[in-house]
Amino acid sequence: MKQDEYRLRQEIVQIGQLLYQKGLISASEGNISARLGSGRILITPSGLHKGMLHEEQILLIDETGQVLGPRTGATRTLKPTSELPMHLEAYRQRPDIGAVVHAHPPISIALSIAGIPLGDCLIPEAIVLLGMIPTTQYAMPSSDENMFAIRHLIRHHDALMLQRHGSLTVGDSPMQAFMRLETVEQTARIGFMLAQLGVQNPLPPEEIRKLLQMREAMGLMKPGDAAAFCDQCGVCHDGPGHPPLLHSSGNATYTGDAAALHQLVTQVVNKTIGYG
Repeated sequence: MKQDEYRLRQEIVQIGQLLYQKGLISASEGNISARLGSGRILITPSGLHKGMLHEEQILLIDETGQVLGPRTGATRTLKPTSELPMHLEAYRQRPDIGAVVHAHPPISIALSIAGIPLGDCLIPEAIVLLGMIPTTQYAMPSSDENMFAIRHLIRHHDALMLQRHGSLTVGDSPMQAFMRLETVEQTARIGFMLAQLGVQNPLPPEEIRKLLQMREAMGLMKPGDAAAFCDQCGVCHDGPGHPPLLHSSGNATYTGDAAALHQLVTQVVNKTIGYG
């Protein structure tokens, strides 16, 4: 085994451990893959705990999903993750990426089930590093439906939410894809906490415009970013029509998705502390 391949296997094992330790997967959930070059991909196997993998259990496949090389004792009975079609589709649509991470971040999934998008223009880091985080239509897990669900979105986004299922993040390495996942879940966590506090406080358009300039300077802008931030965050104009800047918990007003999230969280908090 070449040294570069072994280092990449080590990185995949490390990411599996981090996913588990940080509560972003459980049991045999989640999957990780990385391009090795020359049409070869390393990918995690199906059915094994991703927090307890060994380097030799990572499978080597070609771009059609066929397992390559001799099957040793550690891999003789193993098969690639059942989400293989989704990984291969991401690589087909994005020749620029080197890794894919699929996880089940609980807060992000909860918001996707509640129909709450992760696009409220709250966190500077998320705006710069990820842009918009769209949510796919619901698709049957471990099926070709996921492949079709991500096909068009993954072309222009580095992070997606899979409706009721989890997240998909991509990057130039497994570590970068994992770090993008952390940013997704942190954004969801902060949004949920703000709803508990009764505060809705997106950044004003002029500040988002500066962040998008930074995103562009870093070479991270994707086709459609400008239109998406115009629609969601009001960056294309000032004055009435961009999101409200601040509502205190005493007199907050919510509409649409924000109202749904506020009502949902209020019910949860009331039940937790014994009211209602």
